[in-house]
Order: sequence, then C-alpha cells, then structure tokens
Amino acid sequence: MRGSVKTMLALAAAMTVQLAGAQEPAQPATQQLSPVERQIVAEIHAHAPQALELLRQSVLINSGTMNQAGVRAVGKLFRDQFDELGFKTRWIALPPEMQRAGHLLAELPANRDSRGKRLMLLGHLDTVFEPGNTTPAWEPQTEADGSVRRIKGQGVSDMKGGDVVIVEALRALKRVGALEGRRIAVMLTGDEEEAGNPKTVSRGDAVELAKRSDVALSFEGSITNKDGMAAATVGRRSTAFFELEVKGRQAHSMGVFGPGGYGAVYEAARILDAFRQQVVEPGLTFNPGVILGGTEVAFDDEHSRGTAFGKTNVIANTVTVKGDLRYLDYPQRDRAQARMREIVAQSLPGASASINFRDSYPPMAVTPGNLKVLEQYSRASQDAGLGPIGAVPPESRGAGDIQFVAPFIDSLDGLGASGGGAHSPNESLEVASIERSAIRAALLIYRLTRQD
Repeated sequence: MRGSVKTMLALAAAMTVQLAGAQEPAQPATQQLSPVERQIVAEIHAHAPQALELLRQSVLINSGTMNQAGVRAVGKLFRDQFDELGFKTRWIALPPEMQRAGHLLAELPANRDSRGKRLMLLGHLDTVFEPGNTTPAWEPQTEADGSVRRIKGQGVSDMKGGDVVIVEALRALKRVGALEGRRIAVMLTGDEEEAGNPKTVSRGDAVELAKRSDVALSFEGSITNKDGMAAATVGRRSTAFFELEVKGRQAHSMGVFGPGGYGAVYEAARILDAFRQQVVEPGLTFNPGVILGGTEVAFDDEHSRGTAFGKTNVIANTVTVKGDLRYLDYPQRDRAQARMREIVAQSLPGASASINFRDSYPPMAVTPGNLKVLEQYSRASQDAGLGPIGAVPPESRGAGDIQFVAPFIDSLDGLGASGGGAHSPNESLEVASIERSAIRAALLIYRLTRQD
C-alpha cells in the first residue's frame, strides 16, 4: 500500500522522534541478542583488520566509471570474496557501445529447503575518480596517539566502504553457519556514478532481480540527520531534466517593450521567476543549471557546454535553458510539469516558448514497507548497543541505484560506512564505522532471512 507523500513523510518524521526517545536501552545490549547473534557480532569485531585491508586493496585500484578495466579489476577482487563465501558469481557485461564495464552478481545457490525473505543487497564498484585524478588514492589520517581513525581517498566512502560492509556482514554470517539455506543475492553495479544509457539496459538486470526478491538493502554511506542521530534512507527523489527553448522577435533594442516586443531573454526571465514563485511544493526542486541567450546560441549536450552571441543594441531572439527537476513521486511530477507548461504558454508580446521533460532516475517513494524495514534495522542497531536509526528526509540525498528497484519491493538505503566529502579531494571514511555498519547489517540480514 502506497500513501501520499505528505502522509509518508509524516510517518518517517514520527518514527525518527520515536526512535530518538529509545536511545538508552533498558538493559545491556548483549541481553537483547540471541546467542547466535552475539557470535555474529564477535566475528565482526575479530576480523575488523581484515575488513580494513580489503578496503585498502579495493581503493588502490582506480575504478572511475569510464575506466572499464579498473572497474572489472575491483569486481574481480570482490568476486573472489563472494566465491569464498559459497556464492555463485557471474559478470554481467553490457553492450560495447554503452562504454560501461558491467556488473557483478553473486547469489547463494537455492535449493528446495531455501527459506526466509529473499534479499537483494546493492552496492557499486565505480567511483567519480577517473585515472589521472590527483586525489591521493589511500591516505590514512594518523592521530596524535598513533591511531588511524579516518582514511581519505578515492571512493573510500562512496562506496567501496559499503561494499566491504556487505562482504564482512555476510562473512560473519557464514562463520556462524547462518547463511545455509538462505536466499540472498548481491549486485555490485559498475556504473552507478554515471549510469549507462539506455537505463532499461544498464539497470535491466537489477530490476529483474528485484522482481524475484522481497527486500532490497543498499549500502551507500550512512549519514547523520539534523538531530545528530544515525539515519538511513527510506526515500529518494527522482532525477529528471527540463529543457526550455524561448524565441523572440529580433529587432533594434530601441523598440523593446513596444513594437519589437520583449525578446527571448525577458521571456526566459519571466518563465523562470514564475517557476520559482508558483511551482512550490515540499520536496520539489528545479534548477536552471545552464542558460544561454542572444541572437546565436549553440549547446553541446554531450559535453554540457555552449556558446552565445548577441549585441546590446539587438533584441535577443533565442534562449536555451537546461535544468534539473527532482520530485518525490509521480503525482508530484505531473502537477509540477502541468503548472510549468501553463506558465510557459503565457508568453510576453513578441515571444514564444516550449518546454520538454525527460526522466532519468525514478523516485524512491516513502512507503509503509520501507518504514517497516527501517524499524527492524533500528531495532537491530539498538539491540547491539549502537543506538537507534532515524530516517533521512528524501530531499537530503541524491540519486542512487536503489531507485530502480524500490518501485517493486520494500527498500532501505544508507547501510554503508560513514564518511564525508564524497566526490571531492576530501572524501573520507571513519574507520570504526565499517565495524558498526557490518554489525547492524549482519543482524538485520540474519533476522530478515528468518522471516517468511
């Protein structure tokens, strides 16, 4: 059942408040865990150094999205881990013309005794750091006492740290005999940072896997909400685009506002300011990222750059605007697009305009099912003595792979390691967060795979 955006956001906010009030457990956390769960936690603690070494190995391999060989090499590193855990692995190649490396799929072999919820775990192998980037690949930050609490480097938190969390959570489950007979699949995509087109192809295998799963867990970096509370993602806004083309009557500038009309630039300004003032809803944003105007305009879509020519004594005849549009769900998209079209149609004298829309990433709506998974994740965290987990407002996160599968199954994102500065030379990861996130994830996976 899918409620309205307003209702679901209210539920998420209420859950955050409720969980924050439960921050202090009534008794020691270990008493909340079963004997097997305590073993799982102990295994993760015991093998924390190996987890950090796996992260180091993966980060030292450049895997910028366009570095296909590098993406495949990181995929091989993680494929070896899943092979050791008894997963059946395969590399999903994409058509050569898409210029993307492909994806890694690992699945536990199913049999007649397999049971529990069918889980889909999501991560990605690529980073935004292409070969030649000057950001250091691996830079431990040593404290005064000699300890290393943070690592700076290429993709440490977005999201090779999350990939390591997946492996370590599953490894702990394997060591205590908790993977046998469970239905778990892992997909690590090779082009999350710049998904190949058409997305029906680059995300087709993920969608098909979702259709035969019950719950999707994605391991993008965990974050802290505005209240300082650890938080996971129950919703993400779509990524979409708008293109505004405006035409005016070219004439001498002395005629502007009169016989010459208002021209393309004034018309574009009217439209954009009307969008700002009249297309207003919580969670809805639209950003005119590029605008070119004059009497001659050219824009190169492939390289996102353009040129414009004009003179101050000539009324401009052309304006091109390229923009970003983000919405919480399809009804909100439809309302926004309808109102934007109405505004565009109300042209100033001597001008006309047209607007086109193009969807990219679908929205991950906040649903009761997503909130239920969050509740179980928070309970696992509290039982382990790690505190509750709140909900991240959907407008606070960008696009991610989970959006392609969330329309089909209950989904939760943000289960990875904690860091900061993603996509920048200051990208970093808190070392201890690998262990925390692996414990939380392992307990959630353990509990979900024992539910029908």
